[in-house]
Amino acid sequence: MKQVLVIVGPTAIGKTALSIELARILDGEIISGDSVQIYQALNIGSAKITKEEMQGIPHYLMNDFTLEKEYSVYQFQQYAREKIEEIHQKGKLPIIVGGTGLYIKACLYDYEFAEEGNLDESVKEYENYSNEELVEELKEVDPKALETIHSNNRKRLIRALVIAKLGKMTKTAMIEKQEHKLLYDAFIVGMTMDREQLYERINQRVEHMIKEGLEEEVRSLLEQYPNLFELRSMHGIGYKEWAEYFLGNQGKERTISLIQQHSRNFAKRQYTWFHNQMKVQWVNIGDEYKDSLIEKIMEWYHES
Repeated sequence: MKQVLVIVGPTAIGKTALSIELARILDGEIISGDSVQIYQALNIGSAKITKEEMQGIPHYLMNDFTLEKEYSVYQFQQYAREKIEEIHQKGKLPIIVGGTGLYIKACLYDYEFAEEGNLDESVKEYENYSNEELVEELKEVDPKALETIHSNNRKRLIRALVIAKLGKMTKTAMIEKQEHKLLYDAFIVGMTMDREQLYERINQRVEHMIKEGLEEEVRSLLEQYPNLFELRSMHGIGYKEWAEYFLGNQGKERTISLIQQHSRNFAKRQYTWFHNQMKVQWVNIGDEYKDSLIEKIMEWYHES
């Protein structure tokens, strides 16, 4: 199997710096495993790596989409696998870096998805349904899906319904069909640290984003896209919180506080997800971890 190095963990923990160091040591190229950094204009709020920070290391799945385009786990799976092949053909090591767990797992494991184009066309049928009506419809065609989809998660309810309507395999059946087998020889590094220290780093990261001009970044986008906050691309943490601010319903301090709070909550969910969903080798960055980690990765790299 082809080798893939993967670096996961919550925001603000240092994935970017570690990925650059490992890419230089292992002659690697980096694939962004992030659902927001694909967008050209979302730079500060997504903590996107700068050209200077890249140090000449090629990066992929970054700055490829305009805000109007929608980016899905299905698209990431296809694009990321293509990039893995391309990087291997150059004799280099693919390194996936990010915190969007489902995207990364869908790429590495034997996940199958229905074609997105057909699904997107059929979504419109359910736009005027209430959440309660969506739940009742889903009870008829794929009741087991409701065991894992919250009744308020409108997007997932509609997707499960559309899959069933198109005569595709139901969402439940698709998940059960997966063998959860890795398609690559993947070494998955998970970065962790003391939770309180991480939360403080997250708070500081958000404050740095404000100083770097996050409000101005969003304001300039709003001038280009009057319907900015209706776009799916703006649903990420660091951007969606500005909607009420620009409507005049919320102050700046409250907006900043919400970004920090949502980022901390997301970090907690990321840890839970990665612990339960993938075989991760966790390293505590509070320890003298780097030398021993690099030694383990080099051993895996050369043995394979």
